[in-house]
Amino acid sequence: MGSESGRWDTRGRCLRVLFVVHNVTSATRLLDVLPLFRDDTRVQLLATCTGSSPFQAGVAQLLAEVAVPVLPWEQALRTPVALAVSASFGGQLHALQGKLVVISHGVGYNKTLPTPGAGSREPGAGSREPGAGSREPGAGSREPGAGSREPGAGSREPGAGSREPGAGSRTPDTGSGAPVFGMSPEWLLADGTPIADAMVLSHPEQLVRLRAACPSAAPTAVLGGDPCFDRMLAARPHRDRFRRTLGVRRGQRLLVLNSTWNPESLFGDGGAEDLLPSLLPRLTGELPADEYRLAAVLHPNIWHGHGPGQIRAWLHRARRGGLALLDPLEGWRQALLAADAVIGDHGSVSYYAAALGVPVLLGAAPLSGLDPRSPVAEFVRTAPRLDPRAPLRRQVESLLDGHRPLPGPAALTTSAPGESAALLRKVFYRLIGIPEPPWPALLDPLPLPPYDPPLRTAPLRVLTRLPRAGEVALRRFAEPVHEPAGEPPGEGSAGDVAAHLAVHEDTADPGAAASADVIFRYGDAADPRLGPPANWCAEVLARWPHCALAAYVTGPGDCTVRTRAGDLLRLTAAPSAADPAAGASALHAALAGGTAPAELVADGLTVRTGSTAHHFTVTPLG
Repeated sequence: MGSESGRWDTRGRCLRVLFVVHNVTSATRLLDVLPLFRDDTRVQLLATCTGSSPFQAGVAQLLAEVAVPVLPWEQALRTPVALAVSASFGGQLHALQGKLVVISHGVGYNKTLPTPGAGSREPGAGSREPGAGSREPGAGSREPGAGSREPGAGSREPGAGSREPGAGSRTPDTGSGAPVFGMSPEWLLADGTPIADAMVLSHPEQLVRLRAACPSAAPTAVLGGDPCFDRMLAARPHRDRFRRTLGVRRGQRLLVLNSTWNPESLFGDGGAEDLLPSLLPRLTGELPADEYRLAAVLHPNIWHGHGPGQIRAWLHRARRGGLALLDPLEGWRQALLAADAVIGDHGSVSYYAAALGVPVLLGAAPLSGLDPRSPVAEFVRTAPRLDPRAPLRRQVESLLDGHRPLPGPAALTTSAPGESAALLRKVFYRLIGIPEPPWPALLDPLPLPPYDPPLRTAPLRVLTRLPRAGEVALRRFAEPVHEPAGEPPGEGSAGDVAAHLAVHEDTADPGAAASADVIFRYGDAADPRLGPPANWCAEVLARWPHCALAAYVTGPGDCTVRTRAGDLLRLTAAPSAADPAAGASALHAALAGGTAPAELVADGLTVRTGSTAHHFTVTPLG
């Protein structure tokens, strides 16, 4: 990209398109639109990072995976480009040598953000240091043909750049005195002139607020839809696949816990009450493991701001109880499509969930940081709230049973569902100044994430009841703080509630294994490290004298068990049925209740989790 680059370029006449990254969050939206430039040999893609965001961790790795040339920010400011695309404000965007398009990295622009100075773009990160914003020769000048706006549009006419009343510098009245991020002159104007040649909005309601907040920037607005939401809409037919990816079984409900960043978020500790420390163990301890699958989606600024290792450490107990911690880049949209309910906050993920029709329970709902006229603020005012002191299962079941989708999110997320690819590519190529490619404008389909079934290594408190011969009603709770409330479901009134302890062999607590009635593990039947399943079961029973039954789960519907009495049995069920480890606990309960192994071999075993019945075939192995 230097002065001698022309000697070495193989395709030296390509037009340069620069992706301007602020942090991982903004980069994800840029990755949504990157496919719009694929296969076009007239275009050379580049990337740069402004360095203006406090959240720099993860950016270098992400850009390395994208594998397009990455320019240092100072070099990017000196390099003429046909088009620059940014998904946030910050840094000296006004100094880029090319046409600039800004797209939102969330659901429009809804949050207020106090700024320490009139020229700052992000808290303490975008201040204009001496010389940083100066238009020195070759540094930030808009050279002829290198991105100049229309003739005369860039001239500084008298009064055009002055920040005086009526000159386009009005700050919207948000009720908090803070400007709306992405809607106010503090971010949209440089010396009174719009920074962007095109500001992409997803819905006309945003244009109404933009005209009130910053009239000078309103002429740059274009409606371009929401590529992130469009990718979710296109992937809706694959909901069942996404559920299977997370190991959601028949009769299970997927509950997604999500949090945006900042102290007042669900994950934050700056609200009136720090909810997270009490909520996490209650999620796995109060919601029956075989009736609920739990997953967490955390904002990339949480993930990279505190460090992935620290996040895993904070969530260690919940993860041992079966909570899936999802990739903040690729897995969250698939999880929303698969979800039955969401516990969230005022972030974009909660709003996207509501727009998809998923029931949302707000665990944190601050209005102080939102534009009161924004759709997200209206959503926060009307969505159901989580009561941190009431039983969780009752609240979640009430949410699901009484759910009526709110009309706002579905209607206001985008005014052009499914059309963002075509709309955005038209804007991009109009600014570049060349015709669009002849093929359709398409976004990437959401990928199928890796298989991620739950791995519960926390001790499981198992409550069972025997409604009738050959049937066991069962509920398993991961490391509950208190004795779980409610009897296991099941028709009929026969049988008292019994309890036992089931523990994964890899539990972190050896004392739990020593007192476990059932010890289980998951693995390949041919894994040479563990030996044949029958041998592993015998070893476990020999090592732990209190254990009454050992179970080796070899597949989604297969399990080998050995009892203390010496019975070697195989349990099989449909892959979508209950966890075979739950089947092993049900088998233990049936045998402890007086059912003979021969009866189970003859008639099979019905395991009831919630309102769902699962049939297991019991086969003797010798």
